[in-house]
Amino acid sequence: MRYALLMHYREPGEGELSEEMMREAQNAFDAYAKALRQAGVLLSADVLTPSMVTTTVSRPDGDLRVQDGPFAESKEALAGVFLVDVPDLDAAIGWAERCPGAQWGAVEIRPVATSFLDGAWTR
Repeated sequence: MRYALLMHYREPGEGELSEEMMREAQNAFDAYAKALRQAGVLLSADVLTPSMVTTTVSRPDGDLRVQDGPFAESKEALAGVFLVDVPDLDAAIGWAERCPGAQWGAVEIRPVATSFLDGAWTR
């Protein structure tokens, strides 16, 4: 079963993280991604840019609205996504527990309902 591991945590302010702290975090995520890959469960992984560069598109009344910045004001932001294919929720919880992002915030585990793979929608 495919699960999205969605990392949510407070975005650090400008200059709040030292180069050493950034290197440690990058090394932790590198080791985590390599462990997922070695286990054969990693489908993709993406780290997102800070939310201040977000553009939100909506059409609530049929008219296009483009908004700079995130849609919702929140102390925590979506920081990245790991897409994994594991046997069940317990396995997804095991991997989320090991995610470095869990140290700074929360890792939301969401089952994938439908996927577009090889040109077709699948469940």
